Amino acid sequence: MAKELYFECYSGISGDMTVAALLDLGADRKALEDGLASLGIDGYRLSFSRANKNGIDAYDFCVELTETEEHPHDHDHGHGEHPHEHPHIHDHSHGVQPHGVGESAHIHAHPHVHRGLPEILAIIDSGAITKGAKAIAKKIFYVVAEAEAKVHGKPIDEVHFHEVGAVDSIVDIVGAAICLDNLGIEKVYASPLYEGTGYVRCQHGLMPVPAPATAQICANYHIPLKITANKGEMVTPTGAAIIAALADQFSLPDVFVLEKIGVGAGKKDFVCANVLRVYLLGERQR
Repeated sequence: MAKELYFECYSGISGDMTVAALLDLGADRKALEDGLASLGIDGYRLSFSRANKNGIDAYDFCVELTETEEHPHDHDHGHGEHPHEHPHIHDHSHGVQPHGVGESAHIHAHPHVHRGLPEILAIIDSGAITKGAKAIAKKIFYVVAEAEAKVHGKPIDEVHFHEVGAVDSIVDIVGAAICLDNLGIEKVYASPLYEGTGYVRCQHGLMPVPAPATAQICANYHIPLKITANKGEMVTPTGAAIIAALADQFSLPDVFVLEKIGVGAGKKDFVCANVLRVYLLGERQR
């Protein structure tokens, strides 16, 4: 039977929440760390721990950038902030001190180097990760770059991303791809994406939630959205791209068996627990 996964996005979704939930579900942490290390990307440190969100125990995966840019901003993506200078392909879902001790460190970022989609795809190809993981990562990155190109009115190959700003997206997207491939997931279901209200501050100035790239991804792939009363951004561009690239449908089967549940922690506190739950579906009863 094909392995099926359901993303329950009732409290939003981001790249780090996805990786955390998949690790909680049983993805191999060593495979993740080794795969990311093989990319040769500098400027970040990983930490792995547990977090309590409104009484719910969740896996906490954090990417701490070890280099910062000269032009910080307050782009509140519902889970933290990171500075950026060029189109925001990166996932602003970290920007906080990790709860655990960093296990992997790459500390020599070059903040004045810019990368476009072809360069990022080349980095993915150069990594010692499976063909399946590479294919998933490339698909997710293409979804984000496609949206950014539309938002900024540029051809997709002309959208460039500041290196430090792109580091967390590379880590989150490739990390999610490694975990999904490691778990052998063949079919993905997802709930509608639950989004908050208010504004985010980015290079365009104040923009309403959802942020431009997130909204464009949802438009491109007809992803259903549900606006909640929560203040702040709950769905990051990376989170929306993961769902756009992977989800086959936006509802569960009529009858299903829950084989296992993974819970990934977000970095904000809402009335509802800021967690992403992923359900591994077992063989359906007949």
